[in-house]
Amino acid sequence: MTSHSRTALLALLLAALWCVSLARAESADETAIRDGLMKWAEDFKARNSEHICDLFDPALRYDFRGAPERGFENICTLLRRSLSDKTKRYSYTANIKEVIVSGDLAVVRLVWTLKVKRAGAARETVSREPGIDIFRKQPGGSWKIFRYLAYEE
Repeated sequence: MTSHSRTALLALLLAALWCVSLARAESADETAIRDGLMKWAEDFKARNSEHICDLFDPALRYDFRGAPERGFENICTLLRRSLSDKTKRYSYTANIKEVIVSGDLAVVRLVWTLKVKRAGAARETVSREPGIDIFRKQPGGSWKIFRYLAYEE
């Protein structure tokens, strides 16, 4: 094997190792994002208002169902108020369609399903909310939603 062949083979091997390493990092980030979404849904169902805003970046901006654009304080106030209402039982589940990670940003295409059952009601209300959550990697390595768009079907 010539010197040029060895160099080319070494370069090819290093490139392959770099691609595998990059894929593993993206996979770990994707897993962290999925886990964060599932934890949020669990906190919501458990009425854990202390941690219900942990998934959101303080710079959050969001658009939902044609309502005016809002931010972090708006969503946290709304979530805490909803979770303190003992006349309703809530459940949120996420059907994650896709997670795309690129550097310090990630896009999640998903459908949230919200179920609300009022005390004494025979049936629960079900709302499907397709949307896109945009995550930003935080200095400590966690991922938080800093933009989202959603609507109700």
